[in-house]
Amino acid sequence: MNLKSINYKDTTVSYETNGNGYPIVLIHGFGEDHTIWADYVKELSKKYHCIVPKIPGSGGAALLPGLPSIDEYADVVKAILNNEDVRFFNLVGHSMGGYISLAFAKKYPEGLKGLTLFHSSAYKDSEEKKETRRKAIRLIEESGPKAFLKTAIPGLFHDQQKHSEAIQELLKKAEQFTGESLIQYYQAMIGRKDTTDVLKNLIIPVQFILGANDKAVPFDDGMQQSHLPQESSLTILRSTAHMGMIEESEKGLQALQAFVGECSVK
Repeated sequence: MNLKSINYKDTTVSYETNGNGYPIVLIHGFGEDHTIWADYVKELSKKYHCIVPKIPGSGGAALLPGLPSIDEYADVVKAILNNEDVRFFNLVGHSMGGYISLAFAKKYPEGLKGLTLFHSSAYKDSEEKKETRRKAIRLIEESGPKAFLKTAIPGLFHDQQKHSEAIQELLKKAEQFTGESLIQYYQAMIGRKDTTDVLKNLIIPVQFILGANDKAVPFDDGMQQSHLPQESSLTILRSTAHMGMIEESEKGLQALQAFVGECSVK
């Protein structure tokens, strides 16, 4: 992997690249860093040019000033693509990374040839969901980020015992997060707008990868949204909650490879 950086609003934004060919941008989610995609990048980079941003505040990266919105994180991705001189590409977003991808698709549709929502949603937060996130913020403020993530991360897995090693690895990496960075993400997610109009209006293919046991992005919500785009692809990971790139890694990768392969030749 090649580590690169750019300046964005007086903040150093980092990202990694690997491979050559048609570009794929993989955006990680909340409470994880860019290395969540490492196994996928290892395979995808044999054929594609993988661009993997570090969302500001993750993986030891610097925070953006103030209270950045999901739209501003999309602007960061755009700045990275400009630096790479990328013209046509696919976007892949996991969880919060999917929210960023949808915001990007709305603001910068030019050149986007395919969008993958990997355990993500176009729906804005319900009032109940917003309150859940506010409670999480209070827990982070009271107990610190490490203690909070120690309780939150295992719940993202369907079979915690089977994936105990992966959970421990994620918890170790999560020690890099500050409370401020996690709170920034939560505030951005609370404030994000509904983007179902993006799904309805996109003229490119949209791929949905859903976890049948996902509590963070309920399966029924994903199924409802999969009917919105003009052209959509659906993969259901039946032994997965919210972490399909780990719980059913091979099946998720095969679905993503097939989708990107189709988009890259259109």
